[in-house]
Amino acid sequence: MHILLSNDDGIHAEGIQTMAAALRKFATVTIVAPDRNRSAASSSLTLVEPLRPLKLPNGDYCINGTPADCVHLALNGFLAGRVDLVVSGINAGANLGDDVIYSGTVAAALEGRHLGLPSIAVSLDGRIYFETAAQVVCDLIPKLHDNVLSSREIININVPDIPYADLKGSKVTKLGYRESASEMVKQIDPRGESIYWVGASGLPEYSGEGTDFHAVEHGYVSLTPIQTDMTAHQSLQRLQHWLETA
Repeated sequence: MHILLSNDDGIHAEGIQTMAAALRKFATVTIVAPDRNRSAASSSLTLVEPLRPLKLPNGDYCINGTPADCVHLALNGFLAGRVDLVVSGINAGANLGDDVIYSGTVAAALEGRHLGLPSIAVSLDGRIYFETAAQVVCDLIPKLHDNVLSSREIININVPDIPYADLKGSKVTKLGYRESASEMVKQIDPRGESIYWVGASGLPEYSGEGTDFHAVEHGYVSLTPIQTDMTAHQSLQRLQHWLETA
């Protein structure tokens, strides 16, 4: 098996290096990842400047682009030979609920699926037990087959930041959602100019049983099928009725 591994924390992040070491015990792994932290890049592609892949001594590549750039380039003729699976992560921090809208980790996996390969995104709800998340992925990969997901879906995996032995199991979940994000944080730079930082994520608002928030909070690995179709199917008929009667 040949696995393409990417992330949004950058090629030198502990998460992706831990994931690579675990996967290389049973698969050929090629890393194509951003050359620096590109968290929250979502599915953006770089269109106004060239991408410059840099080959590292071990054969991996870092790129001056986004997570989606990395996978898009890798699977569109850059990598020689067949790739069987795209893995994105391990992200330092969870990607739960509406986090997936912004997540570069999820975006890299979605790009892989868009280009025809089964893809998974994996995030750790913390920054300590990356080995736990790596083992979860290694447990799941041999069980993947063509009928697990449709051609437009990925698995978004979130893992509690605890020792592997302390995991309670895995649950298939739906996305929860958060409250509105915190206000921007205003500061003054050394030159007296105003600068702004994006505030913290909002607290979970919909996090009941069955959601990804609930599973991770209670010690379970969360596995959520994600798709790119953002159509609000439940509102199609209502909108059509409004259009006809307005």
